[in-house]
Amino acid sequence: MFAKFKATSAAAGSVFGKTPSRPGLDLKTKLAPVLATLSKPYVAPSLALVVFLGLGATFIGLSSDPDAGSPSIRVKMSKEKPATAAVTTDVPVAPSGADAFTIDSLGLFSDAPVGMVDANGQPVDNRAVITLPGGDGGTATAPKLSAQPLPPAPITGLSQPSPQGPLPAIGPNGQTPAQAYARPFRSDGRPMVALIVGGLGINPATTKAAIEQLPADVTLSFVPYADNLQTWIDLARAQGHEVLIEIPMQPVNYPDNDTGPDTLLVNTRADDLNLRLNRVLGRATGYFGVTNYQGSAFLKDRTGVGALTGSLRARGLAFIDDGQGRAIDGAAATMPRASADRIIDQSLTATAIQAQLAGLETAAKSRGQALGTGFAYPVTVATAIKWTQTLNQKGLQLAPASAITRR
Repeated sequence: MFAKFKATSAAAGSVFGKTPSRPGLDLKTKLAPVLATLSKPYVAPSLALVVFLGLGATFIGLSSDPDAGSPSIRVKMSKEKPATAAVTTDVPVAPSGADAFTIDSLGLFSDAPVGMVDANGQPVDNRAVITLPGGDGGTATAPKLSAQPLPPAPITGLSQPSPQGPLPAIGPNGQTPAQAYARPFRSDGRPMVALIVGGLGINPATTKAAIEQLPADVTLSFVPYADNLQTWIDLARAQGHEVLIEIPMQPVNYPDNDTGPDTLLVNTRADDLNLRLNRVLGRATGYFGVTNYQGSAFLKDRTGVGALTGSLRARGLAFIDDGQGRAIDGAAATMPRASADRIIDQSLTATAIQAQLAGLETAAKSRGQALGTGFAYPVTVATAIKWTQTLNQKGLQLAPASAITRR
């Protein structure tokens, strides 16, 4: 369609009114000053160095930030203020840093607000309540049991001052803390079953529920690191429970499983072991004995266990373990001593716990007595409450753990 335009150089120049220029010559002319500058000594090397340093800085900046080359969006976000938890004046506040003991995964424990009424229309005070699975598929609220108070601690003559706090001591008349602080008990001739619920003092709701809603003959065991430990022990004794304090002992996977600064360690010198023990014992008064927390390694250390039981015997305390210390002998043979027959909540289902409690019943009927231990998981406490209500009809007597230690 379009004819191709052909023209000579002269013709082209006459068309545009000027002589056409040569591009190659114009570029060379324009670059002549730059080339002249670069031909001077040190200019070209200096320029090359600047370029090298610039590239190096860019590389370092990109490599140090893996997202430097990615698009980004900046969003201004306001920080929310943490919610302030309501704290009742009659419940000690749990210390921080003890999350392992604050377990309420099933939500069975709660604080009842003021104004609630129970199934009979009676007002419920502001206290912890536990909701139990009902036999008909519904729920039932465990009531606060009537108090059967024990004498308040400390009892005169049964402690001595120390830099670590008041330590248990045998009284001038020979009375021991194991005798004075134990719950009085008289056998009626039926087989005896005892239960220790431990891990208490950290979670206020679970601790208060265990104190108020478990029968007084259930022994309660408290964590030594709990804040307001003495207050909890006083509340437990006022309700009628005898009390143990837990001694942290080295597990086989220590220090990956760290049981705290006062843990009794394997191959520890006797003076250091006693110092750690005294720091635990000096935190409160009113307990009739101690029990182990962990200790799968320590309880196999014959020297350490010998030093421990010797100290406890000299202070007139009982020693009850969760079953890991059955081989302990020596000084322990002449002190109030017991090993649990079963840990009832190694599997955290009501069915599994009920099976372990049934095993305790069988052992008690076979040997005359049996002892179980458990942790203050909500499902453990809920199942134990219902279990204790069935013992009379099964021909069994619920006994405090101290009664099992008597030889």
